[in-house]
Amino acid sequence: MTSTAHDVRPEPPHSPDDRSLTEFGYRQELHRSLRGYASFAAGFSFISVLTTVFQFFAFGYAFGGPVFFWTWPAVLIGQLLVAACFAELAARYPISGAIYQWSSRLSNPTFGWFAGWIMVIGQIVVVAAAALALQMVMPAIWSGFQIVGGDPAPTTATGAANAAVLGVILLALTTFVNVLDNRVLSVVNRVGVTAEIIGAILIIVLLLTHSERSPGITFHTTEGSTDLLGALLVGSFMAAYVMIGFDSAGEMSEETHHPRRTAPRTILTALGAAGLLGGLLVLAGLLAAPSLTDGRLGVDGLSYVLTSSLGDGVGRFLLADVVVAIAVATLAIQTSACRMLFSMARDGRLPFAGSLSRVNPRTGMPTAPALVVGVLAAALLLLNFASPEAFLAIGTTCIVMLYLAYAMVTGPLLVRRLKGTLPSGGTDETGKPLFSLGRWGTPVNALALLYGLFMTANLAWPRAEVYDPAGGHWYFQWFTLLFLLTTVALGLLYHLTRTRRMRATGESTPAAPGQP
Repeated sequence: MTSTAHDVRPEPPHSPDDRSLTEFGYRQELHRSLRGYASFAAGFSFISVLTTVFQFFAFGYAFGGPVFFWTWPAVLIGQLLVAACFAELAARYPISGAIYQWSSRLSNPTFGWFAGWIMVIGQIVVVAAAALALQMVMPAIWSGFQIVGGDPAPTTATGAANAAVLGVILLALTTFVNVLDNRVLSVVNRVGVTAEIIGAILIIVLLLTHSERSPGITFHTTEGSTDLLGALLVGSFMAAYVMIGFDSAGEMSEETHHPRRTAPRTILTALGAAGLLGGLLVLAGLLAAPSLTDGRLGVDGLSYVLTSSLGDGVGRFLLADVVVAIAVATLAIQTSACRMLFSMARDGRLPFAGSLSRVNPRTGMPTAPALVVGVLAAALLLLNFASPEAFLAIGTTCIVMLYLAYAMVTGPLLVRRLKGTLPSGGTDETGKPLFSLGRWGTPVNALALLYGLFMTANLAWPRAEVYDPAGGHWYFQWFTLLFLLTTVALGLLYHLTRTRRMRATGESTPAAPGQP
């Protein structure tokens, strides 16, 4: 018989933070060692502006031209609305498995389970997508990193294959760190985020001092462009891909000191800092690019701008910092996925729940989830050997999955607000009132939900010119929708099979997490 959280008898709490966890029916197993900056690092490293801007800048520019810059502030505003809702929930439910836990408590156990299921599969795809970003940087540092040989551009067969090779190597390293120790993980995260922030600021300052044109260029479109709205909708993919994962600060709540106070603040600051740095990075790249018309900016992206504008020496040094950012981002995303698997398994709601919910008492790390996420993400990378189009298909699919999972939280949250049943009041660990949107809650929540649904549809739309530009690969054009439908179908099959088995054995269907 699979145990749930309600079968676990919490041990006597050793701190106010631990007592907060026992209120939800769980005992403290993960090691609580993260403080304010480490919590911020968890959210910021998942977003990782250097990783994602370098990975998708070329794509955004290729479709939108310089005017695609304005998709950045538009997406940032939308995501800040979502983050504000999440900050409220992080203060009230400081538990690992944030999306799953929040959705379950706001709606019902089944809906919450599907939110967690879609989220964790999406996170695994994000891990693979982040690892692929090495291809945009490492061959530009040294041609020897093009292990497969041939053209390093990720849109070519050799570039796509090499991206998979580099990605698998990186996943082996991040999986190793994810089973080592909670404190080692925290140190790597903090050092990596510090290096990324310093590197991003240096890149922005140096590129701005090498500007070739004025900011007015951001109002220009590519020559011959007739569908500006369509170009911007596609160009927004980059910003949408960059600004996800801010919920990771909530995901790490069970490992954070004073999570009710810390997590809401770091969710908002991580997204705000990433939004500011990323926007300046995009702008600086456009202003410093040697040429906007030679075609290289839409293929090689910011790596081309750095090495061309700043010289090979400085450019490669800064690209090395981007490699660090990519490695730390992949590590942070994998960690977040591990906590989601752990949280769902702890409630007995996943196959092999016993193994997936086991925490090493010495390291404070759930080992099995780290291995599962690493292996599945590496398997996804093998798609890159099939076709270069897999690079974009994997990237877009993971964004759609996360946006949909986010909407499965903001939707029930809005319903609870309208019914007047949303828990309010209370204080954090220091006695101060919990973070709250107050009277702005309903309009902010409604706009967050509408934005999330709109972007989900925009990202999932099967545009042939985006997903299958060469033709002949219909499965890549429809990859995102097919992957999402497959994920839901597998989840439904497992859910129905488990329900029938429980009825046959006389087990009672478990209630929502934390509820009797």
